[in-house]
This record gives sequence, C-alpha cells and structure tokens, in this order.
Amino acid sequence: MNLVSPQIHATFKDFVSRAIGSDRFEILQLAGDASSRRYFRVVSGEESHVLMAWEPFADDGGYPFLSVRDHFAKHDVHVPKVVATAPAQGLVLLEDLGDLTLERKFWENQSQQLVIPPYKQAIDELIKIHYPASRDETDCVAFKVEFDVEKLLWEMNYGREHLLAGLCGLRLTDAQTKALDEVFFKICARLHEEPKFIAHRDYHSRNVMIKFGKARVIDFQDARMGAIQYDLVSLLRDSYVRIDEGVARELLNYYLERRGEFEAPCGLPRFSREHFDRIYEIQTIQRCFKACGSFASFFNLRQDTRYLKYIPRTLQAVKKSLGLFPEYKPFLDIMEGHGVFSRKFDTQ
Repeated sequence: MNLVSPQIHATFKDFVSRAIGSDRFEILQLAGDASSRRYFRVVSGEESHVLMAWEPFADDGGYPFLSVRDHFAKHDVHVPKVVATAPAQGLVLLEDLGDLTLERKFWENQSQQLVIPPYKQAIDELIKIHYPASRDETDCVAFKVEFDVEKLLWEMNYGREHLLAGLCGLRLTDAQTKALDEVFFKICARLHEEPKFIAHRDYHSRNVMIKFGKARVIDFQDARMGAIQYDLVSLLRDSYVRIDEGVARELLNYYLERRGEFEAPCGLPRFSREHFDRIYEIQTIQRCFKACGSFASFFNLRQDTRYLKYIPRTLQAVKKSLGLFPEYKPFLDIMEGHGVFSRKFDTQ
C-alpha cells in the first residue's frame, strides 16, 4: 500500500519504491526554507530517508550536489549518504539526518558555553573542507568556480538592489552611487587577493545537522574557491543565532589551532592574527550585506516575510565592521544617512 499525499507525482512513488525495495511507505513534504529545491521525508516502517527534488540533471559527474558531496565524503566530511538517484527526474534519495539543526541546538541551551562542543564539531568539518578537500584538486566542480571580484561584487550589488533600492526604497544620487561602486570594488578586490580554499558558501547553523551527537553538513552544492573567512563569518556571525563575541573568539581560536595542524602537511601560507582578523572584518561587511540582500529578496520577489526579522541584527554586524575601516566610510555614511541601520524591517 502506498501512503502518499495526492500532490506527489507518481514518478516520486515509482522511484522511491524501486530505491527502497518496498511499496509500503509514506512521503511527507518537509517545510521549505530559502531554497528552490523541495525535500520530502520518506517513512517506511522504522526506516526513513529524505527525497530531494530539483531540476533534471546529467549523470556525468558534473552535477554540483553529487560532485561536491562525493569530494567531501572522500575527505571524511560528514555529509548525507546517497541511496539512489534518478537524474532524468531530478531526484536524489538521501540518508535522513533528522531534524536537529545546530541552530535548534543553540536555542535549546540556556548557556552559550554548552553549545561550544557542537560548534567545535562544525569547525572540525570546516577544517576538512578548507584543507584536505582543498588540497586534493580533482574534477570536483568546486574547483572550477571562485569568489573572484566579479562574484563578490555580484553579491554586494544584490544587497544594493534588494535591500537598499527594493526594500528601503533608497534613491541614491549619482555621487552616492559612484561612492558605493568604489567602496564595493575596494572590498571585493581585497578579498579576492586572499589565498583561496574550498568554501561551503552557506555554512550557517541551519546547514549543520546534529545526528547521534555528531555534526553533519548539508546544502553544500554551491561550494566554490574563496577566502577561509567566508565560511567562518557565515558560521560565527550567523543571522539566525546571536553568538556572544567571547564565544565567537574562542571558536575562532579553535579554528586557527586546528588549522595549524595542516600548515606543514598542506604547505599553507602563514599570516599574522592581525591580518586574519582584518580580513575577517572585511568579509563580514561583504557576507552579511549580501545576506541582508537575500532576506530582502525573499520579500521583494515572493512576499516571504519570514526572513525580515534577521535583517536588523545582521546589519549591525555590517555597521560595526564598517566602522573599523576609514576607507569604507562613504558606505557607512550612506547607510546611516538614509536610516538603514535603524529601520524595523519585520513590520513590513
């Protein structure tokens, strides 16, 4: 007997039946997040899997989700196992990692000290991505794309388009537009100069699952080459949680200690802590401003209000980091002059 909601296409049922060797299962759609992919939980007796449905893909080794997953797994990054695929239908059946995210783990604890161990596990996974996986230059698609000036600028301009113009309704003068162009380019050019390693690209608390007490990594299909600070800002200046500065500093120290284990084996470039921290703050400006643009775009494009509440505190991270760099003051002045930092976006 097939227990499946009417809206699920027959193709899903046929694929799942063949993959698990049974026609007794239930398919339940999981709550959507910001992704255009759809996810379903397949429950069959005491077992469960997750079905990912997206666009059809070619089974040629170049499908980003599978290419990156396989490369990460090769280097012991804890990613979900693949049970079966149907490329022509855009279907992948995966190991079920459960529902406990790092974000939920964070909010369930009264003291942030209690979440340091799972965050250290998340950093352990990041270390594997940044160093062993980055050193092994195979045909993984992550090596073929990078955070160059063009891509970093695209992300910042996405914030300009959807946050400043779209959500805030800012109409900048020609002089202000030019000033923003110049600051954006300086920021992105500086980040592009940094040595590049594989960056997960969206390494925040909703993309780290906890299963049987161990961190597991998901949503890795957009991985590309970039500065190590990109993922660290995503994790430690995450819009979804409020990590205390002291805890974040302890976790950064832990990352750098772990990195030290790979300096000689991987021939890693040395840098001072001052340099690392400076790039971390510049990356905060770029990454957090882009995140605000994404949150604004969900409202602008589909009237999704769920993410507006994350904009104010994410902007505060941008403001704080901008204040450290006199050369970026025109950006700060424009944001302050138009009252962007003081807006209450969740009342839209």
